[in-house]
Amino acid sequence: MSAEQAATVSESPTATVDGKERRREVPRSAHGEWEPPADRNPIATLAAQDKTRVRDLVPIRYGRMLSSAFAFFRGGAAVMAADLAPGPDTGLRAQLCGDAHLSNFGVFSAPDRRLVFDCNDFDETLPGPFEWDVKRLVASIAIAGRERGFGRGDRRRALESTGAAYRESMRQFAEMRNLDVWYARIDVDAMEERLRSSLKASRQRDMERNLAKARAKDSVRAMRKLTTTNREGKLRIVAEPPLITPLADLAEGVETEGALRPLLDDYTSTLSDDRRRLVTDFEYVDAARKVVGVGSVGTRAWIILMLGHDEADPLFLQAKEARESVLEPYLGKSEYENHGQRVVEGQRLMQAASDIFLGWVEAKGLDEQSRCFYVRQLWDGKGSVDVERMSAQELGMYGQLCARTLARAHARSGDRVAIASYLGRGDAFDRAMAEFAERYADQNEADYNTLLEAEKFGEIEVERGL
Repeated sequence: MSAEQAATVSESPTATVDGKERRREVPRSAHGEWEPPADRNPIATLAAQDKTRVRDLVPIRYGRMLSSAFAFFRGGAAVMAADLAPGPDTGLRAQLCGDAHLSNFGVFSAPDRRLVFDCNDFDETLPGPFEWDVKRLVASIAIAGRERGFGRGDRRRALESTGAAYRESMRQFAEMRNLDVWYARIDVDAMEERLRSSLKASRQRDMERNLAKARAKDSVRAMRKLTTTNREGKLRIVAEPPLITPLADLAEGVETEGALRPLLDDYTSTLSDDRRRLVTDFEYVDAARKVVGVGSVGTRAWIILMLGHDEADPLFLQAKEARESVLEPYLGKSEYENHGQRVVEGQRLMQAASDIFLGWVEAKGLDEQSRCFYVRQLWDGKGSVDVERMSAQELGMYGQLCARTLARAHARSGDRVAIASYLGRGDAFDRAMAEFAERYADQNEADYNTLLEAEKFGEIEVERGL
């Protein structure tokens, strides 16, 4: 950004009122502070979520969360939401991811079939203070850096560079036309070319191998891995309980296909006409419950196999339960009655390019309880980085990439000029983010140890290795 452009951001009438003036009420340095409230109880927060989850799967959730402090952080979005609520609030709103940690960014295929890099998890999306997402991102970097054994200096550099990348990107977006912001995206081919000069030869090969794997990850590959032919010669989803449980096994003796067809019709009604036509060219074959992620374990997630002309023409969809965002107790109810729609609309607003099959539905379960779901392709060029293999330099580079992506997502829905003006040209915000991240990483370690103690004393049931 040129000096003239930077001056324009600072002198914008909107920025003067809504951005720069906000620094007097909420100094940027204030974001570096963290003090846990006296009545804080992270275990109770997690336990409250368990009440509406599949009871038999909750021990798997805790087993996955207890695999590391970083895994605990991944599963603890509700804990951090409660922690952020009483903190400083800029009042500058944007559509939030709600769970913007390192592992919730990655690559996937855009509708034009090119790989793009973007946020890829929106279960908790809701409008809110832009800084909440940034704080979750930098905290994840601090925690990941500790897991990798990086020293405080290396972590500090990664954290400050991530804060700077968000701030500088937002200032760049503040100078762009609305349409240019809307069309901006990170194409993986261009990103790969830029990264080559920064990576060692062995890491370049790792990157190329991972991207090739992502490009091959589609419904055809899912069918090869997740299906089998039964004795009657019919194609069925494999049973690997408790992680994959076919619907027929859960609803033994109950005819399910007839019940599912109206639900598929309801889902397709949320798509545009052209995409609805595409889905109707596929026929339902089978469905199964599949355990996914860390924080999502115990919520209902289904995979649905559909076929087009023949078995060489599959479509695998995922229907994932959407519950109240962990942000809603602090930021207010969603404007959407169906939380599946909340997730879909938030994703469409934040992502540069979204899955063409993205839709939502409300459905009754086998227990006759009505629940909201959002629907998307199961695999569509999806891939993520292996945080556990990153060097300190790579962690910083990846943090910057995620921060630029997050700034672009926020710039689409928030007042990017006001946010840019608040952030300013100096490094006050960057330093505050680094300070907050380290303090919150301390808190996360303490919470992780508290959960280990809960397991030790039998207060929670844990099933590891799944």
